[in-house]
Amino acid sequence: MPSFNHSILQTQISFLLKRDYGKEFTFPSELDLAFVPKGAVPDICVYPKMKRDYKHEEDIVKMTQPPITAIEIVSPGQILEDVVSKARKIYFPNDVKSVWVVMPSLETIVIIDPNLDTTFFNKGELFDPANNIRLSIEEVFE
Repeated sequence: MPSFNHSILQTQISFLLKRDYGKEFTFPSELDLAFVPKGAVPDICVYPKMKRDYKHEEDIVKMTQPPITAIEIVSPGQILEDVVSKARKIYFPNDVKSVWVVMPSLETIVIIDPNLDTTFFNKGELFDPANNIRLSIEEVFE
């Protein structure tokens, strides 16, 4: 279950991404992904820029196109291994290029790639080579 800290971080990360990369990417939150063998709903997705015509285009209820990056914020009581398993078994087989695991209680973000290589960020600048996004860890957790 999302919590207060989860909600604040989801808003903050979305804001920073939109502020710094809004011309290059679109950042839907809580988007239902129609993946095989099992769908997923990341907290935030990173897609190449998509323009929407809200008046004339039908809404997308289940997205079939994979995001470049899926961002998961660990909630209280959520098991970290479950998030890593979701990356391994759901996101990467469906062509997601990176997964961010945000750990609020440690003020840390881990980026996992399809080779299951991990990079930990708890200060300074986060860099994700899958999308060339850079974010200040201090700004994320301020």
